[in-house]
Amino acid sequence: MDNQSKPEVIHESGWEREVIEKLALAAVTEQTRARRWGIFFKSLMFMYLIALFIAVMYPKISRDFGADNKDHTAVIDVVGMIAEGKEANADSIIESLQNAVKDEHTKGIILNANSPGGSPVQSSYVYEEIRKIKKEHPNLPIYAVVSDICASGCYFIVSASDKIFVNPSSLVGSIGVLMDGFGFVDVMQKLGVERRLFTAGAHKAMLDPFLPPKEDESRYVQTLLNQVHQQFISAVKAGRGDRLKEDPDMFSGLVWTGEQGVKLGIVDAVGNQAYVAKELIGAETLVDFSQQEHLLDKIAGKLGASFGQAIGSLAQGVSLH
Repeated sequence: MDNQSKPEVIHESGWEREVIEKLALAAVTEQTRARRWGIFFKSLMFMYLIALFIAVMYPKISRDFGADNKDHTAVIDVVGMIAEGKEANADSIIESLQNAVKDEHTKGIILNANSPGGSPVQSSYVYEEIRKIKKEHPNLPIYAVVSDICASGCYFIVSASDKIFVNPSSLVGSIGVLMDGFGFVDVMQKLGVERRLFTAGAHKAMLDPFLPPKEDESRYVQTLLNQVHQQFISAVKAGRGDRLKEDPDMFSGLVWTGEQGVKLGIVDAVGNQAYVAKELIGAETLVDFSQQEHLLDKIAGKLGASFGQAIGSLAQGVSLH
């Protein structure tokens, strides 16, 4: 009886061993497949980071080596909303200007202007830097070339340049100041919402959107805007001089086409970057000196790490638009 049962036990053990071997082989195969996919995705991520690094560093590499140490025209972007923390901010533009001036092969500078405006403070910083460079380097021409729009704070900046060139359809001007907001007093009354606000200081809640405006506070704010507007006007007059034509709407905040701007003297002529570089500066090779965003900041921005800016945009202050 015992002898007859032994073959059956051996047969059962062989079956279990076969199952275990198959399971082990399947596990090894799965691990191998997972490892291969892991290597693939890691390689893909590495290639993506390399490509991103090249994209970020290319302008600098092109600037340092692309011109082969030839005489060139430096191009600096004044593009987008002008504000601290934005791509068009005073620190970035000023650093770009200083780098261009330090380069011994820079024969002239073009401000690539395409902005609706922004912060009067940031615009004033750049304006003063351009004036400073012109004083220290009188033989280094600084021109502005407008593409789509150069309004308000952007025009504040380019008015410091030697000449401003436009396309006939460009929009230029808007020499004015604004402060905007909303009032929800009637809405709160209709909804039956009671406003409870505690302050220390008679005007601490000035322009609170949930309270009716006070006449004395409105006059005070208008005085502030008028002061900033006058600073803007003075800067434009100092930069443009007697090229400005007498016109009652010159500083009213209106915008004009490039063609109209030439007639009014707020811009000089029709022209593009290639024309200015070749015919006026005499160095047709264009080299981008625009300060690039740092790699980590760029990645963070791509991942949507702009929450703080989104919150800040809810409370915009005085701006040149």
